[in-house]
Amino acid sequence: MSGTALVTGATEGIGRATALALGRAGYRVGICSRAGDKVEATLGELRAQGVTAAGAAADVADPDQVGHLVERVRGALGEIDVLVNNAGVLIARPFEELTLEDWDVTMATNLRGLYLTTRQVLPGMRARRRGTIVNIASLAGRNGFVGGSAYSASKHAVLGFSRSLMLEVRKDNVRVIAICPGSVATGMLRDQAMLKPDPERILRPEDVAASILHVLTLPTGALVSELDIRPTNP
Repeated sequence: MSGTALVTGATEGIGRATALALGRAGYRVGICSRAGDKVEATLGELRAQGVTAAGAAADVADPDQVGHLVERVRGALGEIDVLVNNAGVLIARPFEELTLEDWDVTMATNLRGLYLTTRQVLPGMRARRRGTIVNIASLAGRNGFVGGSAYSASKHAVLGFSRSLMLEVRKDNVRVIAICPGSVATGMLRDQAMLKPDPERILRPEDVAASILHVLTLPTGALVSELDIRPTNP
């Protein structure tokens, strides 16, 4: 495999595992997160494994920062063939404790950020008539959970966005894939007081990364538009 992949939220959890998996598979890898020191550390890790990598600190909810990120990755690595919209936040709270700021932060990162990054990358894919956009949704995009009113709403929206965009751009040979993992053992999940999954019985970030890599290896004429990922024996 070859080409350039851009992964947002790529310094921890699913994003980091995906960036590493793509690099090992032969992709040039662009990354971002809001923390510049974590971006540099992850770039160092990728380069130590022989991966050609570039990136920048960026808040995906900020259009100027997203534009700068995409420009830097294109300049260093070439046109973007794969976009993995992974950046996300989870704030699990009872509804009456959920603040307007919590709601706005969730929607800004999980939905606005996905829109802004896609808006920057998609025109080039359509012009070249090739490319794949992978949107990290969630099984919470199909079902609710206690404390998940903001997060689940955002991930339902990601599925609606992905389904609609897939129908719009597949005529240009651009694939849009929504990945819907169940609970994944990441820092984002461990930080939630309301959620108490057994870390030994849920998905690992590497499980999701391997699934993303698998769908990318399908023939270009084949599209898995949505993929649910669950632990085999929860």
